[in-house]
Amino acid sequence: MSNVLEKKENNVVTITMTVEAAKFDEAMEKSFRKNVKYIAVRGFRKGKAPRKLIEKTYGEAIFYDDAVDFVCQDAYTEAIKELAIEPVDTPKLEVKEIGSGKDLVLEVTVTVKPEVELGEYKGIKLQNIEHTVSDEDVDAEIKRRQERNSRLVSVEDRAVENGDIANINFEGFTDGVAFPGGKGENHDLEIGSGSFIPGFEEQIIGKNIGEEFDVNVTFPEEYHAEDLKGKPAVFKVKVNSIQYKELPVLDDEFAKDVSEFDTLDELKADIKAKMEEEAAKRTKQDKENAAIEKVVDDMKVDLPQCMVDSRVDSIIAENNMRMSQQGITFEQYLSYMGSTIDQFKEQMKPMAERQVKATLALEAIAKAENIEVTDADVDKNLEDMATAYSMERDKLKGLLRDEDLENIKADLKISKASEFVVENATWTKTKPAAKKTTAKAADKEEAAEKKTTAKKTTTKSTAAKSTTKTTAAKKTTTAKKTTTTKAKKEAATEE
Repeated sequence: MSNVLEKKENNVVTITMTVEAAKFDEAMEKSFRKNVKYIAVRGFRKGKAPRKLIEKTYGEAIFYDDAVDFVCQDAYTEAIKELAIEPVDTPKLEVKEIGSGKDLVLEVTVTVKPEVELGEYKGIKLQNIEHTVSDEDVDAEIKRRQERNSRLVSVEDRAVENGDIANINFEGFTDGVAFPGGKGENHDLEIGSGSFIPGFEEQIIGKNIGEEFDVNVTFPEEYHAEDLKGKPAVFKVKVNSIQYKELPVLDDEFAKDVSEFDTLDELKADIKAKMEEEAAKRTKQDKENAAIEKVVDDMKVDLPQCMVDSRVDSIIAENNMRMSQQGITFEQYLSYMGSTIDQFKEQMKPMAERQVKATLALEAIAKAENIEVTDADVDKNLEDMATAYSMERDKLKGLLRDEDLENIKADLKISKASEFVVENATWTKTKPAAKKTTAKAADKEEAAEKKTTAKKTTTKSTAAKSTTKTTAAKKTTTAKKTTTTKAKKEAATEE
């Protein structure tokens, strides 16, 4: 077998593959044995007619399709290995010459991984990044746990105050006409949570149980529903009931109730240790992101569009998986955002392009620096994966295909290249960046959960802001392969 490579434009190549006549004839015989039982020839029962008679009756082309299939995959695999190319798209096959007793000549057209011209990647200068944890951060986390363990007390003798939970009925109108999704009944609204559009919650303050009134607001210009952006609206509102949160006292008894610790000081020390561990992880991740962003800015590559499109499809798949865990479909998310799948894909393209470039750059660095992945590296990774899945390492390894193990090795090599760039960068000391503590992040997450729940309670009310955020929009710089991403789902969520 011989293979000839011809380079075209935009990282497209054609491979002319020649399969020897003898090998093609073996494939023709295999095709005959597969299909003979379906072919009728006068004077013979099905499955008993000789190959030559069938070819004389119907033409030998009757066996071509399967014969080509039998030799093509092996021929293509051998060709890309011999020519040292990496296809990144589905190949297109064309038969150039075919016939019994002749060499089979096939032409494959495919897009291949582009060549990368690296810029500066060793000794790059960047502002230092360091996330720290203060006592105030720990207190904020304690406060959040206190909130979680509060109890609701009904109010009968006063009006709504800021911080109360008001159970309300509401219906929204624009230009005197009710709009879809603007109605809700028996909805619990925490006053001051910011879960409804600006100006709505403030107008509930001071209202009494049973009171009916109008709330006048204007939808924000950046509102997710196109037909409501910037429009004034009137909501007919009724207060059904009022509750307030009664917080537990922060003492040793509280610590015993919410944790395995006997004192509040022990609980705080544990919280601080875990927050510092999270801060260290975020520092490491943010440094990697900053360093790789710089590398990507300095690189040159002719990026095939198919690689970007493939990454966008992966982002959508990742969103589907994450949202399904929250009880939301991707279609529902698009509906909340007033977007279509095509619009979402277009929005994701710039990020997908950066992720693909980052992966290509790190692969090129790994090659330039002779970075290798050892068996010990793979074993450690499998141990981490097994822990995440609550499985034994050997049992997990037995479930993985050779292709999965190769993907794991490729991901580890990319991770090592990323660490190499960070370790060889020059980090300039600057004023500490604004801290995004674990406690504060948790507050935001909890608020987002409440908003999402509010949406479901009010039949996806458009009175509430859209709070579901696409996880895909989180900015990362390396495109993770499916095997490792799935296995490290929890770690990715933490970041």
